[in-house]
Amino acid sequence: MGGVKEAQKLLGTLQEQAEELDISIPEIHLRVPDVVKDFLASMNATEEEAHTTNHQFAQAEQEKEKEKENKNGGDGDGGGDNKGGAVAAAAAVAAFLNDDEEEEEKPKKKQRKNNDLGSGHQDEQLMLLTKKLIEIRSILLSIDHNETLKLPSIVVVGSQSSGKSSVLEAIVGHEFLPKGSNMVTRRPIELTLIHTPGEDEEYGEFPQLGLGKMHDFKKVQKTLVDMNMAVPDTECVSEKPIELRIYSPNVPDLTLIDLPGYIQISNKNQPESLKTKIEELCEKYIRGPNIILAVCAANVDLANSPALRASRKCDPLGLRTIGVITKMDLVPAEVGASVLRNSDYPLHLGYIGVVCRSPENVTGNMTSALIRNEEAFFQSHHLVYNQRDIQVGTATLRHKLMNVLEQSMGRSLYSIVDAVQQELEEARYQFKVQYNDRRVTAESYVAESIDSLKHNFKDFATRFGKPQVRHEVRTMLEQRVLDICAEQYWSDPKIAELPKASIDDIYWLYKVDLASAALTKSGIGRSTTQLVVDVLMSNMERLANADPFSFHPDTRKKVMSFTSEILRSKFLTTSDQVENTIKPYKYEVEVTDMEWAEGVKRSVGLLEKELDMCDQMANSLKNAVGKKKLKGAIKYLLDQEREDGRRQERLRQIAEEGGSATEEQLFSLEDEDAIKHTFYNPKILEKAREALFLRDRAMILKYRIAALKSRQCKSAENKQYCPEAFLNVIAEKLTYTAVMFIQVELLNEFFFQFPREVDNRLVYQMNRRQILQFARENPPIQKHLDLQERKNKLEDVMDKLSYLVKRQADRQARAKMGSFSGA
Repeated sequence: MGGVKEAQKLLGTLQEQAEELDISIPEIHLRVPDVVKDFLASMNATEEEAHTTNHQFAQAEQEKEKEKENKNGGDGDGGGDNKGGAVAAAAAVAAFLNDDEEEEEKPKKKQRKNNDLGSGHQDEQLMLLTKKLIEIRSILLSIDHNETLKLPSIVVVGSQSSGKSSVLEAIVGHEFLPKGSNMVTRRPIELTLIHTPGEDEEYGEFPQLGLGKMHDFKKVQKTLVDMNMAVPDTECVSEKPIELRIYSPNVPDLTLIDLPGYIQISNKNQPESLKTKIEELCEKYIRGPNIILAVCAANVDLANSPALRASRKCDPLGLRTIGVITKMDLVPAEVGASVLRNSDYPLHLGYIGVVCRSPENVTGNMTSALIRNEEAFFQSHHLVYNQRDIQVGTATLRHKLMNVLEQSMGRSLYSIVDAVQQELEEARYQFKVQYNDRRVTAESYVAESIDSLKHNFKDFATRFGKPQVRHEVRTMLEQRVLDICAEQYWSDPKIAELPKASIDDIYWLYKVDLASAALTKSGIGRSTTQLVVDVLMSNMERLANADPFSFHPDTRKKVMSFTSEILRSKFLTTSDQVENTIKPYKYEVEVTDMEWAEGVKRSVGLLEKELDMCDQMANSLKNAVGKKKLKGAIKYLLDQEREDGRRQERLRQIAEEGGSATEEQLFSLEDEDAIKHTFYNPKILEKAREALFLRDRAMILKYRIAALKSRQCKSAENKQYCPEAFLNVIAEKLTYTAVMFIQVELLNEFFFQFPREVDNRLVYQMNRRQILQFARENPPIQKHLDLQERKNKLEDVMDKLSYLVKRQADRQARAKMGSFSGA
């Protein structure tokens, strides 16, 4: 303090000397005391004095004036020695005082440095908190859209053409939002900006669509347009949000929600309720704790702003609302400043003016160029906009949004911890009760399903071998033998004469050759191969429809598709092989005594089985129609046949006598009375005819069974007398030959290729997304996976939140320690 007193005495002396100087001396007289006064004022000034932009401009002007004064002072004449002495004295005083100032300012500088470091550290902590909470928000959104698990977001509202899209694009640095006059924003766009320091890559992602990274923001814009325009014109607005994430080193960590713009009136192509629907949608999103970004145009009166009106309704005190005034370049600077200083609609977070006009001929991120143009505009009106209570610029808006979102998320930290903890406990309880903590993955379910299919196929391949194929082919050929016998023999009126015919009767020898050719030349190769293919396809369809593939129609179609491909690729080869091997039987069939005996035995069994079927069908007809009624109908049909026979006989007689007669003359009165006396329903008559056929067929079968058991059919030489036995022997030979090649050419190849095709078509070609889709097609598995995924994500979120809570507690403890040490 002694040094200060001496300095004051010296200054007094200097003042007295300065009064005697000439015209140039007062300039020094005016400057020297100013320096000293500034020094003395700096000793009492606070270490955190704020310097506004206006002060900086004033300081710059003062420096210019000082330069001018130096020039003018150098041009003065007279009193040079006195002037030089005064300057030297002032320099000595300044040096002397500077030493004391440095000694006293050292602890203060140290304290200011510590405060600056603490402030930077605090900002870093807040940025870390925001980034982590944005990650947590993305995880929670992937679980569900439960209101209790939502973190604060910045909701952008405004009327159409207010500049909402331009503001968001200025923050991102790319044109990516839908633009147009026909209501192009029809769904909420939940925009998450993720800062990626140290990387040059900029891209967008649509988590709902799984399209991967989209580096071309024109494609992002096209995707948004398509998703918005998918909402029909009859609705115009949908509450289902579109999730978009943008990764860039040029964006801050923010969560923004762009909503459809307010309208005053709907056009003729829009529903009348559109205005109300938009207002209700916006009101849903601007509720607390979300931050409201109310966008208004500078050339529109704020009293008519629907964004401010809606925000005032949900945020009456304006604590959560930031006003953004766009198109500042369209109004005079004084008008713009009055809008930003608005006191009629005060907001706690204030108003920020921006000029978000996209720069021309800019490739890549346009944020820097836009901010430069914007600063140039506001710099040209610095006397108006460089005031303490006015905020302008996109850069200011970006920092404002970051700080407000950080503070809001910091306040929501402990409440979201409690909500996540409650949801996690409920998820754990449900997982324990429903699944006993048994974990399942999509990959394990796919592997289990494929293994089940292979296991079932292996069981089928084991059970369906040569004996089963032989049974199927023999059954088909035996039925064909019965059809040939019924057509060639059992319907022949001469069948009763067969046992008495001579051994060289050409009629019956021709008959047996014709029947044999009908069997062997009927395309046995193709028909037997097709039969086995049909049996395989039927069994494969049964396997494909079994659990769990009943829940997977697309996979089931794939299984049937490559099953058909394998069988079709082997069909022609197999049928040709079979047809070639049975060709000798088309010309000659050698029969041994043992084969003949077996053929007779099988034929008798086959005809007895056919006889039993006839009896069963006849009994079912009697039960359905009634025995008495059926018998009367049969008698009626027989009488009708006899009457027709008599009528034909009379016509023949008349024709032989050379006369002619009409139909009326052929009926007597007794015949007319008989016809009128009985009448039957046509359906009953149809049943009666069927019963007559079964009766005749049963009589023929009994007759043929007796013939096969007779001594005449003991030898193969009498094959013309026993066509049933001979055809059965041929059918057995055809069966054996066909099955042998079908087994080799078709079955073995199919059983070998199918499991490998399952791996190639169903396992190796499935990517992660297809595996998840396959697992979620099964409703019980989908429910299991959803609950398990919910529990896992909530546990992950809880771990992240616990880490953040611990860091917050440590930071607060360090802050308290610092305040105590400073005190």
